[in-house]
Amino acid sequence: MNWRSVLALEKSRNRAIYLLRLEALILLSLVIYLLVAPLISSVSLPKALGAEIIYGLLGAAGLWISALGFKQKRSYGRAPAVLANLIALGVAYYMITGNFLLVGVPLAILALVTLISAAFGYKE
Repeated sequence: MNWRSVLALEKSRNRAIYLLRLEALILLSLVIYLLVAPLISSVSLPKALGAEIIYGLLGAAGLWISALGFKQKRSYGRAPAVLANLIALGVAYYMITGNFLLVGVPLAILALVTLISAAFGYKE
Protein backbone atom coordinates (compact mmCIF):
# COMPACT_ATOMS: atom_id res chain seq x y z
CA MET A 1 0.00 0.00 0.00
CA ASN A 2 1.48 3.33 -0.99
CA TRP A 3 1.42 6.51 1.07
CA ARG A 4 -1.44 8.07 -0.93
CA SER A 5 -3.79 5.19 -0.22
CA VAL A 6 -2.79 5.23 3.46
CA LEU A 7 -3.49 8.97 3.59
CA ALA A 8 -6.87 8.49 1.88
CA LEU A 9 -7.70 5.71 4.33
CA GLU A 10 -6.87 7.93 7.31
CA LYS A 11 -8.94 10.82 5.91
CA SER A 12 -11.89 8.53 5.35
CA ARG A 13 -11.54 7.04 8.85
CA ASN A 14 -11.35 10.49 10.48
CA ARG A 15 -14.36 11.65 8.47
CA ALA A 16 -16.28 8.55 9.57
CA ILE A 17 -15.42 9.23 13.22
CA TYR A 18 -16.71 12.80 13.09
CA LEU A 19 -19.80 11.97 11.05
CA LEU A 20 -20.78 9.04 13.29
CA ARG A 21 -20.41 11.28 16.33
CA LEU A 22 -22.50 13.95 14.61
CA GLU A 23 -25.22 11.40 13.87
CA ALA A 24 -25.13 10.23 17.49
CA LEU A 25 -25.51 13.81 18.72
CA ILE A 26 -28.40 14.42 16.31
CA LEU A 27 -30.16 11.30 17.62
CA LEU A 28 -29.51 12.37 21.19
CA SER A 29 -30.98 15.81 20.49
CA LEU A 30 -34.08 14.13 19.05
CA VAL A 31 -34.37 12.04 22.21
CA ILE A 32 -34.15 15.19 24.32
CA TYR A 33 -36.90 16.72 22.20
CA LEU A 34 -39.04 13.62 22.72
CA LEU A 35 -38.46 13.88 26.46
CA VAL A 36 -39.51 17.54 26.53
CA ALA A 37 -42.44 17.24 24.08
CA PRO A 38 -44.89 15.71 26.61
CA LEU A 39 -44.33 18.70 28.89
CA ILE A 40 -45.45 21.05 26.12
CA SER A 41 -48.33 19.11 24.57
CA SER A 42 -50.38 16.00 25.20
CA VAL A 43 -49.18 12.56 24.14
CA SER A 44 -51.71 10.16 22.66
CA LEU A 45 -49.49 7.05 22.75
CA PRO A 46 -47.10 7.22 25.72
CA LYS A 47 -45.85 3.64 25.27
CA ALA A 48 -44.86 4.36 21.66
CA LEU A 49 -43.11 7.54 22.79
CA GLY A 50 -41.23 5.57 25.43
CA ALA A 51 -40.15 3.01 22.83
CA GLU A 52 -38.93 5.77 20.51
CA ILE A 53 -36.92 7.28 23.35
CA ILE A 54 -35.34 3.92 24.20
CA TYR A 55 -34.53 3.12 20.55
CA GLY A 56 -33.12 6.62 20.07
CA LEU A 57 -30.83 6.22 23.08
CA LEU A 58 -29.70 2.80 21.90
CA GLY A 59 -29.08 4.11 18.39
CA ALA A 60 -27.08 7.09 19.64
CA ALA A 61 -25.00 4.82 21.87
CA GLY A 62 -24.43 2.41 18.99
CA LEU A 63 -23.27 5.16 16.65
CA TRP A 64 -20.95 6.56 19.33
CA ILE A 65 -19.47 3.10 19.95
CA SER A 66 -19.01 2.64 16.20
CA ALA A 67 -17.10 5.92 16.10
CA LEU A 68 -14.99 4.65 18.98
CA GLY A 69 -14.23 1.50 16.98
CA PHE A 70 -13.04 3.60 14.05
CA LYS A 71 -10.92 5.73 16.37
CA GLN A 72 -9.26 2.64 17.85
CA LYS A 73 -8.78 1.22 14.32
CA ARG A 74 -10.85 -1.84 15.18
CA SER A 75 -13.27 -3.58 12.84
CA TYR A 76 -16.27 -3.73 15.19
CA GLY A 77 -17.46 -0.24 14.27
CA ARG A 78 -17.74 -0.72 10.54
CA ALA A 79 -20.74 -3.04 10.12
CA PRO A 80 -23.06 -1.17 12.53
CA ALA A 81 -22.09 2.15 10.92
CA VAL A 82 -22.86 0.85 7.44
CA LEU A 83 -26.13 -0.76 8.56
CA ALA A 84 -27.31 2.35 10.43
CA ASN A 85 -26.64 4.55 7.43
CA LEU A 86 -28.34 2.15 5.02
CA ILE A 87 -31.39 2.38 7.29
CA ALA A 88 -31.06 6.17 7.33
CA LEU A 89 -31.01 6.18 3.52
CA GLY A 90 -34.26 4.23 3.54
CA VAL A 91 -35.81 6.68 5.97
CA ALA A 92 -34.59 9.59 3.83
CA TYR A 93 -36.13 8.00 0.74
CA TYR A 94 -39.44 7.63 2.60
CA MET A 95 -39.29 11.29 3.65
CA ILE A 96 -38.40 12.52 0.16
CA THR A 97 -41.24 10.56 -1.46
CA GLY A 98 -43.56 12.04 1.16
CA ASN A 99 -42.46 15.57 0.11
CA PHE A 100 -40.71 16.20 3.44
CA LEU A 101 -37.66 17.48 1.57
CA LEU A 102 -36.41 19.81 4.32
CA VAL A 103 -35.36 16.83 6.44
CA GLY A 104 -35.15 14.07 3.83
CA VAL A 105 -32.51 15.59 1.57
CA PRO A 106 -30.02 16.57 4.33
CA LEU A 107 -30.52 13.16 5.95
CA ALA A 108 -29.82 11.43 2.64
CA ILE A 109 -26.66 13.47 2.09
CA LEU A 110 -25.39 12.88 5.63
CA ALA A 111 -26.17 9.16 5.48
CA LEU A 112 -24.54 8.74 2.06
CA VAL A 113 -21.34 10.56 3.01
CA THR A 114 -21.10 8.67 6.30
CA LEU A 115 -21.82 5.36 4.56
CA ILE A 116 -19.03 5.92 2.03
CA SER A 117 -16.61 7.10 4.73
CA ALA A 118 -17.40 4.09 6.92
CA ALA A 119 -17.10 1.65 4.05
CA PHE A 120 -13.70 2.97 2.95
CA GLY A 121 -12.35 3.98 6.37
CA TYR A 122 -11.22 0.52 7.41
CA LYS A 123 -8.34 -1.60 6.19
CA GLU A 124 -8.30 -5.35 6.67
